[in-house]
Amino acid sequence: MVFYDIIGDIHGHADELKNLLKSLGYQRHGDGFRCFDRKVVFVGDFVDRGPAIGEVVEIARAMVDAGDALAVMGNHEYNAIAFHTAVPGTHNQWFRPRPDKNIRQHVETLSQLSDLELSDAIEWFKTLPVAIEIGGIRVAHASWQTRDIDCINDALAEVGRFTPDFLAISEESGSDLNNAIENVLKGPELRLPAGHSIVDKAGHRRGSVRIKWYEDGTGRTYRQHHLGSDDVPDVAIADGDLAGVDAYPRDAVPVFVGHYWLMGTPTPLAANVACTDYSVAKGGKLVAYRWDGESVLSPEKFYWADGSLK
Repeated sequence: MVFYDIIGDIHGHADELKNLLKSLGYQRHGDGFRCFDRKVVFVGDFVDRGPAIGEVVEIARAMVDAGDALAVMGNHEYNAIAFHTAVPGTHNQWFRPRPDKNIRQHVETLSQLSDLELSDAIEWFKTLPVAIEIGGIRVAHASWQTRDIDCINDALAEVGRFTPDFLAISEESGSDLNNAIENVLKGPELRLPAGHSIVDKAGHRRGSVRIKWYEDGTGRTYRQHHLGSDDVPDVAIADGDLAGVDAYPRDAVPVFVGHYWLMGTPTPLAANVACTDYSVAKGGKLVAYRWDGESVLSPEKFYWADGSLK
């Protein structure tokens, strides 16, 4: 049986990645790293924000190509594909529009990678699955929603891997594929009541909040059901607002995600759910969970960049 080290959002922080891999017992192997009896699973979000984006992509890709790692797509990889894919038949229009907000989010990648390096990275991103189920675990960037994962995979098979035809549907607000991409890569959200909003860690004002998709939110407030570190209003969730999001079954195999900019000491979100994103790009930790076949996850199995077992 193969055991896995699930590593959270890296966002261009190559030094932390190398330190973490070494502390977990991985050694240099070509452009990547290898451990004779374990493999890495990357939860996505390799690019944007950090100082060494090209090196992070190089290491992750080398490990995947060598069979030393698996990787799923993050929302930043999906956004990069859409940002750099032109809408057919238009002049200077892209599937991800280019207002200042979107450019700022992507500017470190644009400034650090040459046109050739960026094009090559985008082509690799297109090969990444949106979810992995292997060896007794599941991994997706933000949420495990079986119907949504099936919807995405069916569309990829029918119209091609993140082709313009795929993006035309996935970027159509309200389409089944758009909803699936949002749920799996960005996490299910609830719209806040009129008059309420939050300012997220990136400084953006938002009218919706990410939720604890692995739990039943019935009878909770938005603050109680929110997943993340934002300051969310303590207002009751309206009846019917939770329709369409299935709580992750408590008897299902462990699932690992990233995405949520958590802070503090890493710990499982539920007995079979763990997040490995602890905000390395905002002064936090680059975190891994060392999975050894257990069905009940433990706070003692988290590592971070200095290699300490916590």
